[in-house]
This record gives sequence, structure tokens and C-alpha cells, in this order.
Amino acid sequence: MVEPVAEMPAMAEYGVRAEAWEPLPWSWAAERLVRGRNFWVVTASSSGQPHALPVWGVWDDDEHRFAFSCAPGSVKARNIATNPRVAVAADDTVECVSLQGRAAVVTDDARRRLWADRYVAKYAAMSEELDPAFVLAHLVVEVRPTRAIAVIEREDDFATRPTSWRFAG
Repeated sequence: MVEPVAEMPAMAEYGVRAEAWEPLPWSWAAERLVRGRNFWVVTASSSGQPHALPVWGVWDDDEHRFAFSCAPGSVKARNIATNPRVAVAADDTVECVSLQGRAAVVTDDARRRLWADRYVAKYAAMSEELDPAFVLAHLVVEVRPTRAIAVIEREDDFATRPTSWRFAG
């Protein structure tokens, strides 16, 4: 898998200047996506009405994909069915990582099982009753990111380290 391309985000109004900017490595963002417990998933209806709620989710850095599970009748599911553009953000407000991309319900049984196994491996210690059957009883939604952005909310890093990444294809 090709690593995403780092770019300096357009944040001049916040003091971000090319001469002082040093991009974060993609591994920094990937580490936070892998270890994150809760993620905010932001969707919008076909009319543009926004909706944001936290979910448990799994990042796979080999595939550059994020997946979560939700009820088929949930607002998230209805929104994704009509408008697949989403944002996903780790819940850390100091070392912030956010993805933008397109979400799709996974319909392939083997792929659904793969994500369910990853989900259970990550969260089973927090919920003893969690098993793949619980995940598979719901929708499995996969997000293919097109962009990511990271900002470190500490004075020494804020204006010198914000980084945007562009994913291939």
C-alpha cells in the first residue's frame, strides 16, 4: 500500500508558515487511529443535515481503511445510503486526527467477517460479551479515506506540525 502524501494545510491565519513547518510522519497518525478507542463519525443526510455520534471502530493501516458497525436503521446508516461522504475523527482533542472519505456498507461475507474479527480483537477486553456474531448482526461500514488531517493542540507544535495527507486513488 502506498503511504499517503503529506502536505502543509492552508492554515496561515493560525500562524502555519512553510519556513517553520515540519510534516508529521504518516506513522504518527496511523498509531493514533489504531489505538483510538472512540471515534466521531460525521455523516450528512441527502439534504445536508449533519449528524455526529461516537462509535467504536478499527483502523487497518495495511489497507488504509476504517470500519465500524451500526444498526441498519440508524441515522448514520440512512445518511450513508444517500450520501456516502463522511468524516471520522479520533476522540483525542490534543493530538487530533481526522479522516475524510467515502463510506460503504460491506456486503461481502468474508470481508464482513474479517472486520468483525478485527473489531472483536480490539474491543473484547472492554466488553466480555462482545463476539463476531454481535458485530455481524449489524451493518459493517467501511470508510475509504481520501484525505486526513492532524493537529497537535500544544503551543510548541500547533503552528509547526499540522499535517494534511492525500490518499492515492
